[in-house]
Amino acid sequence: MDSKKYNNTKLWIGISKAIISFVLLYLFIALGYSLKLQNYFQTFTENPYLVFILFVFAIGIISSILFMPVNIYTGFYLEHKYNLSNQTFFKYFIENVKSTLVGLVIGIPILLLFLFVINQFGDLWWLVFASVMFLISVVLSQLFPILIMPIFYKVIPLQDEELKTRISYLAKGAGIKVENVFSFNMSKNTKKANAAFTGLGKTKRIILGDTLLNDYTKDEIETVIAHELGHYKHKHIIKNLIFGTASSFLTFFLISILYKNSLSWFDFESINQIAALPLLSLWAMIIGLIQSPIGNILSRKYEYEADRYAIESTLKPKSFINTLNKLTDQNLGDREPHPFIEWFFYSHPSIKNRINAITDFVSEKNIEEVVHEKSIEIVS
Repeated sequence: MDSKKYNNTKLWIGISKAIISFVLLYLFIALGYSLKLQNYFQTFTENPYLVFILFVFAIGIISSILFMPVNIYTGFYLEHKYNLSNQTFFKYFIENVKSTLVGLVIGIPILLLFLFVINQFGDLWWLVFASVMFLISVVLSQLFPILIMPIFYKVIPLQDEELKTRISYLAKGAGIKVENVFSFNMSKNTKKANAAFTGLGKTKRIILGDTLLNDYTKDEIETVIAHELGHYKHKHIIKNLIFGTASSFLTFFLISILYKNSLSWFDFESINQIAALPLLSLWAMIIGLIQSPIGNILSRKYEYEADRYAIESTLKPKSFINTLNKLTDQNLGDREPHPFIEWFFYSHPSIKNRINAITDFVSEKNIEEVVHEKSIEIVS
């Protein structure tokens, strides 16, 4: 099956890439190349901030060159092989350049801030930096829909008045006033379809890919939006913010302890020694490996809750199941991944488990399909 081959290929390439990255970074530190690179840049300048930026850039450039063939294969060739991409190679290149530039604009100040914090606050760097990163994440969440997303897509107000009315009605039922409903030209890059609830405060908005608007009925789109609003209704956004913040502070704390205690393994002298800083990434990878399935378990729980809300708020279980099936086919999702793969890697339940849960819920609540205010019996 194409979907299983596609997903397994991406999965094993991702796992292999992560393992190779870890091993190469470990060897880079253990064999003394990290210290040599620091010393090399210090022959040009003694400014620690400039040395640090040059140091990070050098590692980033080397990594990009090493993994460029793999990245092109997964990001361009594989998508075309399975007829999922609308990009020419030139457009693929341009999109990656834009992503890199946006990453640099955001990343360079954060890197400089990190070095300042670790220099000024010593062993308490983790507490200060975690606090700062929390504030930055809140600001970026507010800026993403109005400043960052328009760099990559043409975002325009939704033109379909009937659909806007339906969405407004659903949003009111969820206890939220959403005046900003937008579409974006997702089809410029991919044949996949998606929708999202994004932004915070005054910038919160619902965005719909044009692939979704073009290929799905209003009833089907309505169930997708209801699902997204279910996350709001069940306070998943706030819960994720709380969990993510607590997890972030704990992660930075653990990294700081492990980092400091492992400095002597590689003959480093202090926590702010530039050559030692790649050790932080090694420990982050290890901790992330442990945290990943925990976060995914919580995420899948939220997805089931949002699915149930979508059914209760629209009374369109058949339409929702049709939508999930169409999205899975269109996005070439794996309908039935290995249970361990789903448990460890999937932030969303597999389509098989989602439909089974929806069917059980509909049967339990005795819900019948409602379309245009006319009841039809749901076919199970």
